[in-house]
Amino acid sequence: MRYEGDIYRPPSEAYSLLIQVTIGCSHNKCTFCSMFKDKKFRVREVSEVLEDLETARKTYRRVEKIFLCDGDALCLANHKLMVILEKIRELFPECKRVGIYGSAKDVLRKSPAELAELRSAGIGMIYLGAESGSQKVLDAICKGVTREQMIEAVHKIENSGIKASVTFISGLAGKAGWEEHAIETGKMISEMNASYVGLLTLMLDPRAPITKQIDSGELTLLSGEEVVAETYLMLKHAEPTKTCVFRSNHASNYVSLRGNLPSDKERMMQKLQRAM
Repeated sequence: MRYEGDIYRPPSEAYSLLIQVTIGCSHNKCTFCSMFKDKKFRVREVSEVLEDLETARKTYRRVEKIFLCDGDALCLANHKLMVILEKIRELFPECKRVGIYGSAKDVLRKSPAELAELRSAGIGMIYLGAESGSQKVLDAICKGVTREQMIEAVHKIENSGIKASVTFISGLAGKAGWEEHAIETGKMISEMNASYVGLLTLMLDPRAPITKQIDSGELTLLSGEEVVAETYLMLKHAEPTKTCVFRSNHASNYVSLRGNLPSDKERMMQKLQRAM
């Protein structure tokens, strides 16, 4: 296997075969993120990806899940992705699901027919970083999309039969904006009706531009107790109309939460209340 730079994958892809389809992230401007700052974005040659799949088949006896890296591999044109997915189906008939990172813009560029084509070829999960439901926060972190585009993208994914897994980040708005961040994120969860929602807590890396805002005093970080209060307020406003698997059990989180929304909402809020 040939990997370039650090490789990142969602927590739920811990036991997946990781295949690098793109190098870096095509946007790469988010102020909180340092994952791809040392990479110049490019699309790998499909022939290289196929060679890696051949190598993996010789190496691993059984592969049940495959994840396509890097930051937004969904930006590839369908005709390229289909060659890769068809090779996966040929070499790994036991593979139950292919996951992929994508941005809202990647999704919106695809037609419903193209997403359906990807689903039929094995794509079962698209991971999308929403970060916040507040447009003010999205603008501040240079996300490059609107909250409406984010919601539309998730609806488009779910309507295609693919499951959307959406990530939000606690503490991203600092002390000045935590209430708006919490309330608007809860509302976005309600409007999106994604199959999965994951909540992380802001973790800092010196390479991330947001650290300069913190050092200058422009952004003041929340305490652990304040992050828990923010999560409580967010859950209070989260009312999806279909079952949403909710997880806040990443190593960055202060309180581990596992449940479904809306059925387990009260139980999770009570756990946060006890923690506070």
